[in-house]
Amino acid sequence: MLSPEGPTLRELAVQALSSVERGYDLLAPKFDHTPYRTSDRVLDAVASALASMGPFDAGLDLCCGTGAGVDVLSRVCRESVTGVDFSAGMLAVARERVEPQGPAVSWVRADARALPFGPVFDLVVSFGAFGHFLPRELPGLFDQVRSVLRPGGRFAFPVVAPPRPGSPGYWTLLGFDAAMRVRNALWRPPFVMYYRTFRLGDVGRGLARAGFRTDLYALPEFGRRPDGSPRVRLVVAGRLP
Repeated sequence: MLSPEGPTLRELAVQALSSVERGYDLLAPKFDHTPYRTSDRVLDAVASALASMGPFDAGLDLCCGTGAGVDVLSRVCRESVTGVDFSAGMLAVARERVEPQGPAVSWVRADARALPFGPVFDLVVSFGAFGHFLPRELPGLFDQVRSVLRPGGRFAFPVVAPPRPGSPGYWTLLGFDAAMRVRNALWRPPFVMYYRTFRLGDVGRGLARAGFRTDLYALPEFGRRPDGSPRVRLVVAGRLP
């Protein structure tokens, strides 16, 4: 897929007709060669922004996949970094790919909706995972994140501005979500992956209800849209007492 090392169309079709967990187990060996992996440019921009807010002691990469976010946490955390994901295949690749440099790194297989940790983290990050949660699941997810953060801890993730209505990007995402809804109406098990359900306004209200104070930071590396708004923001939600 867009790369000789990426998955073939046949492999993607098999993955798309699987459950989310099984699909990512199959995709894992080639995941880093697909557009689904968060770009180094985004990772570097987030790491730079977080460095100015830290340092932090313990960090958690939520839905870590092959460990790109763990690399970010290793730059801004002093003591320990943990990656959590429910795909055994993705974790296996992460263990092989990530070479600990600095803080100790550990990997845990678990569902983000039922995290097996106490309030032991100062920073939780996540990259590109929220489309795998239905809107009704987000309040529970935010509650889980709050439960593993120490008082004053932060939950950070980048958000890309949505494409303008009528633009090619708009129709692409709309078409993808429509195709996914048809697929899930006709085929079991479902594969939850939607691009247009994670809206910044709704997310801010959900974080507030879960006990967070949210700040937005423009990532200057990506510039601004014609209306002056940032192309990419970093959401930083601080856990309230």
